Amino acid sequence: MTLEQILEHRRAVRKYDPTKELDTEKVKECIRLATLAPTSSNMQLWEAYHVTDPGKLAEMAHACLDQGSAKSCKQMVVFVTRQDKWKAHAKAVLKAGIEEINQNSPEDRKAHRIALQKKYYGKLMPFTYKRCFGLLGLLRKVIVQIVGLFRPIVRQVTEGDERTVVHKSCALAVQTFMLAMSEQGYDTCPLEGFDSLLVKKALGLPHDCGINMVITCGVRTDGGVRGDRFRLPFDEFYHKI
Repeated sequence: MTLEQILEHRRAVRKYDPTKELDTEKVKECIRLATLAPTSSNMQLWEAYHVTDPGKLAEMAHACLDQGSAKSCKQMVVFVTRQDKWKAHAKAVLKAGIEEINQNSPEDRKAHRIALQKKYYGKLMPFTYKRCFGLLGLLRKVIVQIVGLFRPIVRQVTEGDERTVVHKSCALAVQTFMLAMSEQGYDTCPLEGFDSLLVKKALGLPHDCGINMVITCGVRTDGGVRGDRFRLPFDEFYHKI
């Protein structure tokens, strides 16, 4: 399919065909494609939990408030934010960045570029992601407000702001996954109606992770899509400056 056809095919499906199974490996490949989505500073602070076990699917359906999409789906993919892994990810991204610079950068630029990478992932990322009951976020806010008097600076630096950044990055991966599923001819529905505590319990997730979205997966049945797609007029979204 073309991109436009994929976008037209993707709908939020509320009921799936009980007779049509999904190829687990194809769904897994769609999750792999989701890893190609961009993330803030390439930190990749998200994970996907691919649920195929019937017992776990039943648990998850209940955690998703027994919605029809959750009760009838063949598989689920739960996208989770892992802000707690910032330190390990920053180290891995820095290592990969230095290797790329050593392989591809001109000799006279290598030292400078490596120094920038070390400053960014070795100093800025700890400054950005460290948490302490909101206190470090408050300190960062004060610092950027002062620096911002003299030059442009990113001002969204509180701990709440950083959680938002991580969830935005995860949402890019979620959308990539759903489009990849459409390309396979499969259907999905993104759910935000769920009991996060029950979801974490069902999947054995750490308490400090964030549940970004639960994606139900299957093949739509008659009545699975609720009517024609409605969108507000394009002029309400588009602003040319």
